[in-house]
Amino acid sequence: MKRSSQTDVSPRRNPGFVGGSSKFREAMAIAESEGLLRGERTQVVRGRMPEALVARAKKRTGITSDTELIEVALANLAVEDDYANWLLSRRGVISRETDLEF
Repeated sequence: MKRSSQTDVSPRRNPGFVGGSSKFREAMAIAESEGLLRGERTQVVRGRMPEALVARAKKRTGITSDTELIEVALANLAVEDDYANWLLSRRGVISRETDLEF
């Protein structure tokens, strides 16, 4: 039988979560508001990572749990703002005929 605390491991709801930058907290808040954190934790995601990478990510975010670290990383990717990419995709040259004077 699954305990309810196992299905509710969001850093925003976990008192053991130390914090990190507002960027990570915002990503989790957006993911939560979009319903991405609802439901049972049934999907298993695992992989072997370099120890230094995991240690630096945990230090930067203040997260001590591997599961919470992966959740924050996935939330950050899922709700990432694509404005910079959009803006760069519009970069170009202005026609010589364009009047730049007001």
